[in-house]
Amino acid sequence: MAFDLDKALAGISGILVTPYDAAGEIAPHRLGPIIDRALGAGVHMPVVNGNTGEFYALTTDEACTMVRAVVDMVGGRAPVLAGIGRGVRDACRLAEVSAEAGASALMIHQPPDPFVSPRGTCDYIKAVSEASGGLPMMLYLRNDAIGTKAIAELCAIENVKGVKWATPNPLRLAEAMAACDPSITWVCGLAEVWAPPLYAVGARGFTSGLINVWPERSVAIHAALGAGDFGTANRLIGEMRVFEEVRAEEMNGTNVTGVKAALIEQGIDCGPTRPPSAWPLPEAQLGKLRGFMTVNGLV
Repeated sequence: MAFDLDKALAGISGILVTPYDAAGEIAPHRLGPIIDRALGAGVHMPVVNGNTGEFYALTTDEACTMVRAVVDMVGGRAPVLAGIGRGVRDACRLAEVSAEAGASALMIHQPPDPFVSPRGTCDYIKAVSEASGGLPMMLYLRNDAIGTKAIAELCAIENVKGVKWATPNPLRLAEAMAACDPSITWVCGLAEVWAPPLYAVGARGFTSGLINVWPERSVAIHAALGAGDFGTANRLIGEMRVFEEVRAEEMNGTNVTGVKAALIEQGIDCGPTRPPSAWPLPEAQLGKLRGFMTVNGLV
């Protein structure tokens, strides 16, 4: 099925968790109710193998299994964005599997290699694109220190359709947008809390881990921003700020922990997180999380 990818990118990219069973093995089928709830609420595009999905804690085989399973569970109801990363050969293999599984587009994690170069990143992205057969790509930019010129060169690569901007630097974002083709869709990669300031600069759409737990709130925030109602958007974000504060503890090491702990409270056990993520939540943080969920009718 053909989807309007530009519209989906400008919507909510919902980053799905990766469930584990009691033995610590991936258990993709546990995502079923999460996907159904998110799509029912109006989330535009599920994302598999993102950071909320503990991408770097998975083996490449596990990531391949996850993308196949998620595309199957979504069942053509929405486009699926598949995370791609790690060494170039693993990335190419995962890109090929994602294309074969039926993913609509790829989200390219910024390479974490200690000796990464902008020129080498261009080669990396071109290799991934070729392996996928030319699927559309969204670049996941977590470090804007590469500079505007390098960002423009990356965005000029064939099949790059969007950028997930995950640095709290609206001025650099504005520079990058001005330097790139206007057809590129810019997405807030810092979730709901940063969506208003980046939306004001021109980012359309945002990524979200909240959708695993409270997709209706994410959709309401997106609708408010789309209507230019920043007051309502900021109020809605303020009411879920406790959730993001819990996730930001321990140098952001409880980011996924908070989501999975919340799911357990809702009766959807997706298992713990894998090290080096922190598990479990400390009692004080778990108490804050439970209070947040009770107040908002999430349990």
